[in-house]
Amino acid sequence: MSTIRNPVGPQPPQVYWRRRIMVGLGLVAIIVVIVLIIVRPGSGNEGTPAADVAASPSASADASAEDDEESTDDGMCRTENLTIEAITDSDAYAAGVNPQIGMRLTNVGTTPCILDVTPSRQVYEIGSGDETYWLSSDCQQEAAEAMVTLEPNEPQSTTLIPWDRTRSAPCDNSTQPVPAGDATYHLQVRLGEDLESARKTFRLL
Repeated sequence: MSTIRNPVGPQPPQVYWRRRIMVGLGLVAIIVVIVLIIVRPGSGNEGTPAADVAASPSASADASAEDDEESTDDGMCRTENLTIEAITDSDAYAAGVNPQIGMRLTNVGTTPCILDVTPSRQVYEIGSGDETYWLSSDCQQEAAEAMVTLEPNEPQSTTLIPWDRTRSAPCDNSTQPVPAGDATYHLQVRLGEDLESARKTFRLL
């Protein structure tokens, strides 16, 4: 006969049941204490503030998003990450000396990008006051596509081209000279539709 379901002995059965219940509760309490000692709730976050843990993935995501925005999906430069300057080989030119003009491009981002510098996209404008004297696009011929890779903060200049000190007109071969004798001119350059330089001033003596 089972002694668990039907206690026997000199004591009343209720006494045996109470003893067994107390022993069982004691064992349960011991097991709970052991589990708490092993697990130590909250110990896994010691020394690491919750705010830092939550912020780290977000900061990484923000940094990745910033890098992605510096070039398009095909690696082309974004206009907002470029600067363009009009350049000449001198600030003043003696009679008979032709100015050499060009443009300087800089990637001000933090990653390399590709830029289309096809000659038909390069526009050079020379004027004085409010008058335009010479425009490279007046009779520009088609040219092969040209791509360059711009490294961050490493300016690259186009090959300088000569200006013969004459006026231009759309596909007009006239060679009407412009005024000289210490006359002040300005050069402005443009690449594509959106990237335009400030004016660079020079003199024809």
